[in-house]
Amino acid sequence: MKLKRPALARGYADHGWLKSFHSFSFADYHDPEFMGFGPLRVINEDWIASGKGFGTHGHKDMEIITYVLEGELAHKDNMGNGRAIYPHEVQRMSAGRGVMHSEYNHAKDQTTHLLQIWIQPDLLGVEPSYEQTMFAPEEKRGKLRLVASPNGENQSVTIHSNTRLFAGLIDGPEVVEHALEKNRIAYVHVARGKVMVNDEALEAGDALMIAEEDLINIGHGVDAEILLFDLPVAAIPRMASTN
Repeated sequence: MKLKRPALARGYADHGWLKSFHSFSFADYHDPEFMGFGPLRVINEDWIASGKGFGTHGHKDMEIITYVLEGELAHKDNMGNGRAIYPHEVQRMSAGRGVMHSEYNHAKDQTTHLLQIWIQPDLLGVEPSYEQTMFAPEEKRGKLRLVASPNGENQSVTIHSNTRLFAGLIDGPEVVEHALEKNRIAYVHVARGKVMVNDEALEAGDALMIAEEDLINIGHGVDAEILLFDLPVAAIPRMASTN
């Protein structure tokens, strides 16, 4: 089963300083057909104007991944973390029992373009935590680089979800394959450029939902940057031990 999610079919909000496309229901955008895909709950493509951002606000029991495409985003939280994230870095914040943070674009005369990703955790009520890692372009060129996983393998950031997130840069003749195990589904999001995924032509902002297939082929790219989410079909969150 394949289902294409065209870029322009997503929800859209324009707040002046913030322009945002929502792949799944979020805030004032509600579509019962697109509430998430497996534990993948949010992919927001945001453009934040210079000198603007999100003031201090809270999250709970969510794995939040920030993936900057252009510009920079300054993060500050009540755990004592305060640093900027740039392209080719992946920032992970496990909200757990609750965390407060802010995000701002302090760059002068430059818009920040990013993907904000929320993944529902397998474990609720964990201690909030933060992690940020750089993945150089050559690690993603013509391949799928693991950038987030439940056990932090291969220097990926660690998330409390049986989800594996890969990033790839695909251009020209480069072709990559990804095998899906039984009871796993995949969501391929094109961050920029053009690419073919399992014989479907995708452009920036498009996505392909894949289920009941065992192999994903990605190729014929034109300056493409993609994210591939390898997801469980379903998961029942459990509470973390308080001992």
